[in-house]
Amino acid sequence: MSLSMYQASVPVFARSLRMLSNLLAKAEAHAAAQGMKPEELLEARLAPDMYALTRQIQAACDAAKFGAARPAGVTPPSHPDTETSFAELQARITAVLDFINGIGEAAFAGSETRPVSLKTGSGELSFTGQEYLLGFALPNFFFHAVTAYDILRHKGLPLVKRDFLNLG
Repeated sequence: MSLSMYQASVPVFARSLRMLSNLLAKAEAHAAAQGMKPEELLEARLAPDMYALTRQIQAACDAAKFGAARPAGVTPPSHPDTETSFAELQARITAVLDFINGIGEAAFAGSETRPVSLKTGSGELSFTGQEYLLGFALPNFFFHAVTAYDILRHKGLPLVKRDFLNLG
């Protein structure tokens, strides 16, 4: 049995978005227990030229929604990147989960060869659906997800690999 484009996208993104939600809940509890202002975590970054935690979560959400929508040929919702709190980031994750879980498996029929193009600051990129998902969308998603995890570890949260793998 072969792995479908749906199986390689929606369940993978959904599981890891739930992981990010769990990390945010732990971060909020950690901040409260340590007497930290939430902004100390939400605005934290690993390097001056990298996105802060809030933007890493937003970027992971965008990567998931576009990573599922583009191969499926559906239009994703727009999110204006205005979240400034744990609650707002949780709502963003929930909205993206609702969207990607609403894309039926049938929408992915033939998506392996469906053309996908996107504009970047350096020009337009063109892929087949499979090239886009496996070579761009999934790596981009996991880059932002692992960076969010790393920011929280860097700020002292007692996270372990099981937290990232969402194993409870």
